[in-house]
Amino acid sequence: MEKTYKLVESFQGVETTEEHSGYFYSVGETLTIVILGSFCGLKNVNQIHQWATNERVRDFLRENFAIEKIPCYYWILCLLKLIVPESLNHHFIQWVTSLLPENKEGLTVSFDGKTVRSTGKMSKYKEALHIVSAQIAQMGITFGQQTVYDKSNEIPAVQELIGKLNLEGCMVVADALNCQKETAKAIIEAKADYLLSVKDNHENMAADIGDYVHDDDLRKGMATDKTLEKSRNRIERRTAFVTEDIDWLYGKEEWMGLKCIGAIHTQVTTAKGETSEWHYYISSRKLTPKELLTHARSEWSVESMHWLLDVHFGEDFCRIEDKFIQQNLNMIRKIVLNYIKRYKELSGSKLPLSKIMLDCLLEPLNLLRIILLVEN
Repeated sequence: MEKTYKLVESFQGVETTEEHSGYFYSVGETLTIVILGSFCGLKNVNQIHQWATNERVRDFLRENFAIEKIPCYYWILCLLKLIVPESLNHHFIQWVTSLLPENKEGLTVSFDGKTVRSTGKMSKYKEALHIVSAQIAQMGITFGQQTVYDKSNEIPAVQELIGKLNLEGCMVVADALNCQKETAKAIIEAKADYLLSVKDNHENMAADIGDYVHDDDLRKGMATDKTLEKSRNRIERRTAFVTEDIDWLYGKEEWMGLKCIGAIHTQVTTAKGETSEWHYYISSRKLTPKELLTHARSEWSVESMHWLLDVHFGEDFCRIEDKFIQQNLNMIRKIVLNYIKRYKELSGSKLPLSKIMLDCLLEPLNLLRIILLVEN
């Protein structure tokens, strides 16, 4: 009996834009090839095709995934183009949900968007492709995504993505752009909590929280905590202040579930001198200062994932002009990052992602080692 893998099964049912009876090559097998090639750190479809047609890799794919024929470069592109991104995203979300604990109360989910910069320079895109992602900070994995055209549409995209995910019990964090009343409402209706950064888009609220925090007498009544981090010649001090005293806050009733406000004072000392910044927050959960520091830092986890997409897969240089292929490749890369992140967590491996990917490229059987550990 052939071994089956969740990596293959979870994405076999994706919808296509038109019926495809298989001919010589199937959509499912092509998707498997592209995912496995991406595990090896290959940056584009041309490299993946060259890898898959290597005699040793052909034998590996035949023996372990029952893939008898490798599509040519053109056919790989054609079959990727058939896959409906919304369907792939639906299967992606279901797969990630199966990895999560039933009680998600301790999880922080960060939302942010990334523009695929190369698409802004291509004639077939009226606007650059902008992809909003939800990242589970503690696990370092992507939960799901929503595609829009132009960054200005990110706000409704975040709200739509919130509705697609099972966020019950999670803390949702987002930057100032997504500090919106409708976004807060969507999070509460999803039975989650929010921590939103307040800046110039809510100038009066930011000023009110700032005035409260900077009043010496009022600040003494706020709960506080500190962290100190040293890295070479850089020292970062972060001081958090939290209070549930919000009866005075104008317009608080317009923010569904609002329970507390907070502030973080960041001081960074380097050889060039010291910088100081204040950041203000609203939250639907009664937070301790320590929890504020932890959740606020988690906002950057999605930025780390965006950086990995560029560094390891050169996403900003991807010149494919078809929007479906661009979106599908983006999700495939996130599938790979999710697997490797989980593998590192479960195995305790300290190897960087680039080394793990290179090991997979040099020895295909290392792919099975990663997949089996994550799935069992």
